Amino acid sequence: MAERIIQADDAELCTESFGDPSASPLLLIAGIGSSMLWWEAGFCRLLADRDRFVIRYDHRDTGRSTTYEVGSPGYTADDLDADALAVLDAYDVSAAHLVGVSAGGGIAQLLALDHPGRVRSCVLISTTRAVPGGRDLPPPTDEFMRFVSTAEVDWSSKESVIEYLVEYMRVLAGAERPFDESAARDFVRRDVERAHDIAATQNHDSLAEGDRQRAPLGSIEAPVLVVHGTADPMFPLAHGEALADEIPGARLLTLSGAGHGVYREDWETLAGAIAEHTAG
Repeated sequence: MAERIIQADDAELCTESFGDPSASPLLLIAGIGSSMLWWEAGFCRLLADRDRFVIRYDHRDTGRSTTYEVGSPGYTADDLDADALAVLDAYDVSAAHLVGVSAGGGIAQLLALDHPGRVRSCVLISTTRAVPGGRDLPPPTDEFMRFVSTAEVDWSSKESVIEYLVEYMRVLAGAERPFDESAARDFVRRDVERAHDIAATQNHDSLAEGDRQRAPLGSIEAPVLVVHGTADPMFPLAHGEALADEIPGARLLTLSGAGHGVYREDWETLAGAIAEHTAG
């Protein structure tokens, strides 16, 4: 289907759907600073081919959704949570299976806690706890922290941004699999050229959630599948293991050699696991 702009409170969000609207709905929630392109169309079609109605969308300040002045977003992380529900409302979906990657997995956890009636199940990919609690977890790898602390980018230069994001993707991919720089560069260029203002993604770095108290993860009643790569440099595998331990009934699927995110090598495995988890 073609892209569709929907209204979410004071923002416009760019969305796209795949498959039969009468099929079981899957809402794909990207990570912070990531547009819906990070859920590649080929992967969305794999899910749709398994009799699922798949919806992806651009967060605020990404892609073709509303963008704000850099440094003055005018919204909070709670608004990003609410945006997911606004997307469901726009598609007349009362409750959906949520598939979130990285911070998108955090959003899925919070929606399962705050709005359990809207959540049929959760698939949490490359993510960590969205609320405090449980055992101590390891920090990101030294390589990841070195990149975050030393990388330089000129956000006014498209080519500088592309180089920065390609190198960021290289780090996120981890060290156990070959990195396809050409494919990464093609993807990043499409993402940068499609965005209203790629520099606005910086606004996500300073977002804060409201101070309301939330129940522990053990309160999540929706069925949960945790998916985690063994080479994730941002959230090492122990983060996924902790989620699976702390959420009642949660299952853990580990992807050998996978880094942080959704990789083409894992599409078939992941699509099959999601279809099985969201059946019925």
